[in-house]
Amino acid sequence: MLVPNKNPKVYDQVIEKIKDKIKYGEIKKGDKLPTEREMAESLEVSRASVREAIRALEVIGLIESRHGAGNYIRTNFNNSLLEPLSIMFMLQESSPKEMYDLRETLELQCSKLAAKNIDDSELKLLTELLDKMYVASSEEESVELDIKFHQLIAKASRNVLLINVLNVISQLVDEFIRNARMQIFHEGNTKESLLWIHENLLRNLKKRDESLAHNAMQEHFDLIRKSYGYEN
Repeated sequence: MLVPNKNPKVYDQVIEKIKDKIKYGEIKKGDKLPTEREMAESLEVSRASVREAIRALEVIGLIESRHGAGNYIRTNFNNSLLEPLSIMFMLQESSPKEMYDLRETLELQCSKLAAKNIDDSELKLLTELLDKMYVASSEEESVELDIKFHQLIAKASRNVLLINVLNVISQLVDEFIRNARMQIFHEGNTKESLLWIHENLLRNLKKRDESLAHNAMQEHFDLIRKSYGYEN
């Protein structure tokens, strides 16, 4: 039985019980939850507390309510848990340096994993993106291609957690890429030097060499760091 107290509230305890069931594999993606009445009886709480917990989990995207069919654990979280977390990151107003540190940490690991896991079709897509970057007619088009290039490398890592974290901060990362390119050019670097860095990264991904891919991605971040004047 859950014992009501001021902190946490009863519905918070219900949420924790549901999370525990997920954690220990008692409930899996796509599973239907027991009815509100069944949950209320098994946890010995009011149906109102269960309803409040379900509503909270639905808001953050862990649960989806199907009209007339009940409540289910979601099978796809791409557009659910990500949005609240993305808003949280934006509200915290992270500094460009913090954004740089986070992106460097995540993407260096992505580059190593991508070198090991990337397939031929993804390498072909990266090559096509790079070719388009060479002939892009505007900086805005170049930025969009640059963003897609990095997104595809993240996807090729095959690490769902890394991919999801990058998706969570996608709006911040996209803005960071735009600002970083402007700063790089402002410091006298050319579009060609930035393209060469991407070409070198692709070349080492094609070799499927984790160390070389990591080093190539590090060169990319070294250029950004120098352009911003960040210390090692």
